[in-house]
Amino acid sequence: MEALEIMQQGGSLMTMKTSTLATLQDNIGGDLITASHAEYDASRTLWNGMVNKFPAVIARCTTPTDVVECVRFARKNNLLVSVRGGGHNYAGNSLAEQGLVIDLSPMQNIEVNAEARTVCVAAGCLLGQVDEATAAYGLATTFGVYPGTGAAGLTLGGGYGWLAGRFGLACDNLLSAEVITCDGESLTLSAEENADLFWGIRGAGANLAIVTSFTFKLHPITDVLGGTVLFPRTEAKKFLRFFDDYAHSAPDELTLVGLIGAAEDVPAVGAAVCYSGDVEAGKDILAPIKNFSKPIMDTIEVMPYTTMQQHLVDLMPEGRHYYNKAHIFKSLSDEAIDVFLKYAEDLPTPVSSIKFMQLHGAAVRVPANATAFPHRFDHYVCLIEPATDDATEHEHIISWARDCWKAVQPYAEPAIYVNVVEDGEEEGEQRIREAYGSNFERLKTLKAKYDPTNFLQQNINIKVD
Repeated sequence: MEALEIMQQGGSLMTMKTSTLATLQDNIGGDLITASHAEYDASRTLWNGMVNKFPAVIARCTTPTDVVECVRFARKNNLLVSVRGGGHNYAGNSLAEQGLVIDLSPMQNIEVNAEARTVCVAAGCLLGQVDEATAAYGLATTFGVYPGTGAAGLTLGGGYGWLAGRFGLACDNLLSAEVITCDGESLTLSAEENADLFWGIRGAGANLAIVTSFTFKLHPITDVLGGTVLFPRTEAKKFLRFFDDYAHSAPDELTLVGLIGAAEDVPAVGAAVCYSGDVEAGKDILAPIKNFSKPIMDTIEVMPYTTMQQHLVDLMPEGRHYYNKAHIFKSLSDEAIDVFLKYAEDLPTPVSSIKFMQLHGAAVRVPANATAFPHRFDHYVCLIEPATDDATEHEHIISWARDCWKAVQPYAEPAIYVNVVEDGEEEGEQRIREAYGSNFERLKTLKAKYDPTNFLQQNINIKVD
């Protein structure tokens, strides 16, 4: 193991001796991966192909004890650290440039208790893995809309998903968690035990502790009525006006994601839908959107919930280069629609899109101060999401997204979903405050208690005064 240059918390590089790094390797069961390791490039590769960071060391943790040793080693040496779970983050916050990555991805144990309707999920698990494990018992929990998302990151930021209207966010279904604190101590969190930190990890967890396992409640789910319906872009203004009205009348069992993009290179507008209630009732409920106009695509059918969870994979393949700017809207005004359609006329690539992810129902009936996730009102998270398979187009797609984001900002809410913030530092502290909303000051107090030195800073960061 070679000596290497590694970043410290204050932003300065230090040379770490071979013998010093060897002490960490001796104390953990997983491998330490540096630039000379054959698996280095694979280990630093994330879902978003635009992210190209070079950590000094990636510590592949196989147990919570490994995490404890990494935290204590990093504290002793004042190292810049990041935490990787699923690695499904637009900005690549899970990789600390020239720092130490505490990589939880090897920790993938899943234990389903069908009788109690719970599942214990290790922090390296992806949503699709958990969905498959729970589906074997006809059960599921609210878990995103993309199977490659990490369970940890999704939950710690809140966790929208196809079942959120019926069962709440992922964090609302969290019963307990095992964490390693920033001092390297192991704690169990629940409503009864370390309740203040349990409150904080449900919406701002990346700032407060390293969660090694989660226990979620499960719900009976087998088949759903879901898929995508798309219409010609010439119908876009009329459809988005309809979509906004339709979404606001949707029952808890129905969750929608509005789409502006292309279908086989044909400009299109439409929605992906998931109805998790009685199938026959769902057919009547979905009839208005299916019959809005003559579709150019309609894949809505009865399918297993696990199939629905795979539905957007083709739109968001792993390794493609993504950028994202986001807003929250309570509704889509005519003025906002006009802005979106103006920019949709000039999508920077055929695989770029604008999406409107709905949150309503059970998820918004939770009080805003019940968890750290604050945005408990009916809304859409709008994802302005250009994408490309050509790295030379990065500047172009980023410019388009930022221009669209700025143009539509006057019609958006002063709020944002923390899991989709691409460049919080660029957007400024006010944007970070908007991510945590009415809970920001309470979270600052928690940060001062559990991470006063800002050990966990590779996130949408809450800074202690």
